[in-house]
Formats: sequence, structure tokens, C-alpha cells
Amino acid sequence: MVTVGDKGQIVIPAKARKIFSIQPGDRLIVLGDEAQGLALLSEKDFLSMVRSFRTQGE
Repeated sequence: MVTVGDKGQIVIPAKARKIFSIQPGDRLIVLGDEAQGLALLSEKDFLSMVRSFRTQGE
């Protein structure tokens, strides 16, 4: 569980940062669906997924 700060920032718990290898300066994609909520995805994983979809379509 995280708390949203005054400016909308959140702090990802240390255990989650360790498990998912999130380091200071990493970029995260925020995905949102009104029916299902929010998800965080690392920029690296997102770009890898996009590349995979592109190669499947060729």
C-alpha cells in the first residue's frame, strides 16, 4: 500500500523496489483503465513488449 502525496507522487515500498529491481532514475509507464485501475510497468519492459508485437506483425 502506498500513500499519494500532495503533488500526486507515490513512494514505492523498498521490498517492491528490490523484488522488481527498480532503481533511482528508472522510468515507469503508468497504464490506466477506468474499469480495472492502474498498473506500473518499467520502460524497458514496455519497449521490449512493443518490439515483440512489431516483429510478430511482420
